[in-house]
Amino acid sequence: MQTTIVKLTERRSIAVYSADDVEPILDHNKMLRGMEQKGDFRHLGCVPNVICVKWLNEEWERGNYIRYLSKDWDALLARKLKDPEWAYLRTDAPAHRVGYGS
Repeated sequence: MQTTIVKLTERRSIAVYSADDVEPILDHNKMLRGMEQKGDFRHLGCVPNVICVKWLNEEWERGNYIRYLSKDWDALLARKLKDPEWAYLRTDAPAHRVGYGS
């Protein structure tokens, strides 16, 4: 669950609530993590929409106005998926190795 409050004026604001059933996505990631991937292209992972919104909101709060699906978004996504905190979203390596190295 992600809630965002956007202040329009001193007296008006909008609250945006995002919710997602992430369990099927996480289960799918776990299943794919157990499968061997061959070839040049690998499935890196699936990120639930609610987590994408969370990451974008965090960046906006820092003053980094990243647009979804832009080159900046790709860089943010790559950085987050290398972070051990988000290792469970990756599907390209065993869980104990995810998030480390290049």
